[in-house]
Amino acid sequence: MEESVRQLFRRYEAFFNRSLAGDIDADELAALYAPEFIAASPAGVAAGRNDDQLRQAMAQGYAQYRKIGTQGMRITQLRLSPIDENHCLAHVGWTARYARADLPETVIDFEVHYLVQVLQDQARVFGWVAGDEQALLRRHGIV
Repeated sequence: MEESVRQLFRRYEAFFNRSLAGDIDADELAALYAPEFIAASPAGVAAGRNDDQLRQAMAQGYAQYRKIGTQGMRITQLRLSPIDENHCLAHVGWTARYARADLPETVIDFEVHYLVQVLQDQARVFGWVAGDEQALLRRHGIV
């Protein structure tokens, strides 16, 4: 399971950075997520489906990231907490890099916790828990 999850997050990181450059591959996006998922943050808890609505939301999200000057995302740490033979909690440390004409290069470290399911050696995200992204961006002067 561990290697499948590590491979998932290598693909996730690469996908994120290509999407920041405007190259969002809908099939690749679909392969990262389970058919249904949950998301939790201080803004609330939401459930969704891996469908056209997710693809539209992700495209809008990456456009917003580009607008605020996100230059890249890098995984700095990946720690797994197994739940059973098919599920784990992946604690992922990220480093985000921002730059704009009105902002010196800024680097922000943060962590997101992903629920991952591995079936037939295929790992997919079925949920995540994140901190208050907007507050973090405000604290660093990004938004």
